[in-house]
Amino acid sequence: MNPPPGASAPLDERLRELTETMATMAELSELAIRKATRSFERCDPTEADEVLALDPELYALRTRSLALGVELLARYAPVAGDLRRITASLEISTDLDRIGRYAKDIAEVTKQLPRESVGELGRMSDLGKMVELTVEMVDTAIRAFVQGQSEPVRRMEEVDDAVDALHDAVFRGMVDGMADRSVAVATGALSILVNRYLERIADHAVSIGNHVVYMVTGSRPARLPLRRRRSPPPSPG
Repeated sequence: MNPPPGASAPLDERLRELTETMATMAELSELAIRKATRSFERCDPTEADEVLALDPELYALRTRSLALGVELLARYAPVAGDLRRITASLEISTDLDRIGRYAKDIAEVTKQLPRESVGELGRMSDLGKMVELTVEMVDTAIRAFVQGQSEPVRRMEEVDDAVDALHDAVFRGMVDGMADRSVAVATGALSILVNRYLERIADHAVSIGNHVVYMVTGSRPARLPLRRRRSPPPSPG
């Protein structure tokens, strides 16, 4: 379609700019979560500072993507696939922003960890598995968006269920460890925060996957409630 009089750039050019901005934001968000989780596992405040330095860049990219999306909607009245790409990008930019914010939160936790926590964290196998699965989910969702492919994200909620199960196991393990003093209170309390952040990051990865499916196919997958309530673990005895 031809742009309206006074338009500064054709629709295709602006769409390409939005796609490139979103791809850069996605790559930085993934870099932030990888650095944040690695800094936490190693109790590395230097790498945590690198995560904090990415936050202004992510904010600027989100601001730019929102401005481009609003301009495209207002000036070009896009339809069909173009409209889906724009609206999905606006939704995904919110998820990427939240992933970046949680990465920042993890980095801030890292800076509070006692250096001797490295050994304790190394023994928390469930937390390590949760980190691996969560980063994998973010990577899958971002690649699917950048490549415009819906198939890789169609089973994301199953992986999210595994993350939820690990979240519960880590929480119980931390509470038990603090109770029997095998885990220092500071390490346990801060790890519980990171455990929660990882669970929320996984939820945002699922959300990105749902938006990608809509962007590619035009159909929105059936959604679970925003906060799925898991049954509490049975009481002992």
